[in-house]
Amino acid sequence: MTPDNLLCWKCGASLEELPLPLSRTAECTACGAELHVCRMCRFYDTTVANHCREPVAEPVGDKTRANFCGYLEPNPAAWQPADDSPAATARQGLEDLFGGSGDTPASDASDPVSQLDSLFGKGEDKG
Repeated sequence: MTPDNLLCWKCGASLEELPLPLSRTAECTACGAELHVCRMCRFYDTTVANHCREPVAEPVGDKTRANFCGYLEPNPAAWQPADDSPAATARQGLEDLFGGSGDTPASDASDPVSQLDSLFGKGEDKG
């Protein structure tokens, strides 16, 4: 493997200017993401225990932060482009509608109870 085919696990920028093996302090020049991380490793696999296929590697808590793992082998396929599938689009729509992402603007009602009351028509005259 040569560094010219490596991409940042976070933004997809080329890492061809970085020497291999990646140092523990290596960072992406485009987004500043740490690169000596589990997400950048060919052993990273969310379907196995500790998300690592290397059987003797120590468990790492945060897979996106630099660590001291000596088994790290950079994975050219570590970067995964954004999911534009219909399910992901629908999920994002629901998060936007119900405020799941945390970056949606607050509604006119000041508290959740009044929001629910207005949603279900409580407090309105039925006559």
